[in-house]
Amino acid sequence: MPDAEPGPRPAVGRAASPGLEDLLERIATGDQAAFAALYDRTGSKVYGLVRRILRDPSQSEEVAQEVYLEVWRHASRFDRGRGRALTWLLTMTHRRAVDRVRSEQASRDRDTVVGTRDARPGFDEVAEEVEVRLEHRQVRRALDHLTGLQREAVELAYYSGYTYREVAELLDTPLGTVKTRLRDGLIRLRDELGPEA
Repeated sequence: MPDAEPGPRPAVGRAASPGLEDLLERIATGDQAAFAALYDRTGSKVYGLVRRILRDPSQSEEVAQEVYLEVWRHASRFDRGRGRALTWLLTMTHRRAVDRVRSEQASRDRDTVVGTRDARPGFDEVAEEVEVRLEHRQVRRALDHLTGLQREAVELAYYSGYTYREVAELLDTPLGTVKTRLRDGLIRLRDELGPEA
């Protein structure tokens, strides 16, 4: 009986690298090597996004470090069913950077008004906060009604600040398809939020 011909051999020294989703699952169990691999593969994107928002290099480094600390502590919160790992990471990055901008602005505002009081009657801060939280919940619920692909495109474009072209590159999807997903997603969001949105 002749020997069967061997099939294709795997490339020597080139194991398939795990996806970012797999790395996050391993990080959730305390895998430091997975964390290092995630950082190596995403560090420039995270820092680049923070730098675009903050502009200041030292603050950008701090915020990027905070993002990776949050990833290390909360990788178990990542849910594959809700989107891709890169989207999750960049959304977290965008939020951290925006929080830093707001914090810096609030600090400057406090410094500006120290010792002075505004003569105008104040607005109801509690009511304002409640209204903002309700709006955030409505938007989150509306986002849950989008398809996964639409939600991912909308979050990258509107929460993470990417251009349509950058979203297309990140998702490895044709620009026209990304524009269609965004348009359809925004129409659906408008319909979900109602005529007052």
